[in-house]
Order: sequence, then structure tokens, then C-alpha cells
Amino acid sequence: MAATVATEKQQPTLVIRPPSGFAGLGVTDLWRFRELLLFLTWRDIKIRYKQTVLGAAWALLQPFLTMIVFTVVINHIGRIQTPIPYPLFALSTLALWYYFSNSVNLTSASLVGSATLITKVYFPRISVVLSPILAGLVDFCLAFVLVAGTMVYYGFAPPVHALLVPLFVVLAGLMALGLGLVLSALNVKYRDIRYAVPFVLQLWLFASPVAYPGSAVPERFKLLYTLNPMTGVIEGYRWSLLGVGRVHASSLAISIGTLLVLLVGGALYFSRAERAFADVI
Repeated sequence: MAATVATEKQQPTLVIRPPSGFAGLGVTDLWRFRELLLFLTWRDIKIRYKQTVLGAAWALLQPFLTMIVFTVVINHIGRIQTPIPYPLFALSTLALWYYFSNSVNLTSASLVGSATLITKVYFPRISVVLSPILAGLVDFCLAFVLVAGTMVYYGFAPPVHALLVPLFVVLAGLMALGLGLVLSALNVKYRDIRYAVPFVLQLWLFASPVAYPGSAVPERFKLLYTLNPMTGVIEGYRWSLLGVGRVHASSLAISIGTLLVLLVGGALYFSRAERAFADVI
């Protein structure tokens, strides 16, 4: 009996603690669970247009119809002049904006939408946040086909620096990821986030140079215009694709700086909040 007690006392004790910091994100596990990430991305693509009459055509109609409204209200009634035909000016940027805004909107609700999966099995939770952003690239590519057709219609050839377009698309996706990490974690605890996000994105659209060039912004609002973290991304995207306007170093620096803050701060907050996801979701 004494020997048995002694043997039990010598057995090591294994203490499992949740990882902290960036390790809690499970980024290193993303490659190991890459098939799950691909599955979640494919699921998001299918669910987005499941049981819809028009299907993927919504990816074309959304920017196209918005462009028509902007052309009538802003170009004709508001008399906003652009260096290129206005439909091409607005449509090209709307493709990028809807990729960004839809990604933010979907990522903010991604964790709550995958509650049954999160509470049953371990996997890097960041996969759930990342999959809508990857799935949104499909919609962007479809919308970009419409943009390319509009460029052909107006006889507009892209400049050489159009090769930089993917860079600004990646910046928009990373901005959406940084916001998604924060908003998705907040939405687990505060469900009114899902009501606030679409409203804020709608206001953000009109505060960004999507429907108008930067030259149309009054001088007294220039500071607020420059501080908008999407200004540098949108201006750079439009310059690279259409060769109009220019990239302001200050706006681009603010965009990249905000992006880094969102990614780092969002990752740390997401990692910290992740410990309670299964309990409160």
C-alpha cells in the first residue's frame, strides 16, 4: 500500500493553460488545418447565394446599380466632375469598396454564425474570420470583370502600374481582417454589433472617395478626409487601375499605419477574448 502511494506521488502533473498573445490565435495551426479553411471558404461561397434567383449575379448588380444611382445623384445633380467618364470612375472603386465592406460585415458575424462548430471541436478560430474575406475575392473578381468591360466600352487602356492593383486589394482585405478580428470577438458578447456595423459602413462609404475624387473635398474637411484609413487604399487603387489622381504619401501612410494597428491590436484582443468564446457564444 505504501509503495502504491509513493508511485502515485511520483507521477508528473500535466497542467493545460490557454495560450496567450499571438500564440492564442493559432496562426501556426492554419497550415495544419488548411483543408478546414478551404472548406469554410467554400461553404461561405455556397451559402452566400444559396436559394437565390440571380445567384452570383448579385456580385455584379450591387456595384452596377449603385453606380447608376451615383451617376444620377452625384454626377448629374451634384455636378461632381471627374477626369474620366463617371460610370467608369465610380464602378471601378465600388468593386473594391464592396469587397471591403462585405468582408467586414460578414466577418463581424462569423463567430456567432459558427457557434455550433466552435463549441464542439478545437481548430484555429481565426479560420472562421478569415474565410469570408477569402470568399469575398470571388465576388471581387466577378465585379472586376464588369469593370474591365466598362473600360473596353469607353476605350480606356489600363496604365503600366495596373500591376499594383492586387497590392491595394490585399491592403483592403487586411484592413477588413483587422476590423473583423475586433468586431467578431465583440459580437460574441455584444450582439448589437451586428446592427451597428452595416450602418457605420454605409456612412463610411460616403466619407470615402468612392463616388467623388479627392479634389472635390472642401479644404476645411481635408484633414478628416486624410485621416480616413480607407482614403489611401482607394486613391492608390484608382491611380494604379485608371491612372487618374495620385497617391498621397500621407494618406497611404495613415492607411498602412491603421492597418498595422488593427492587425496587431485586433489579434491580441481576439486571442484574449477567445478563451471565453465557447462559454458565451
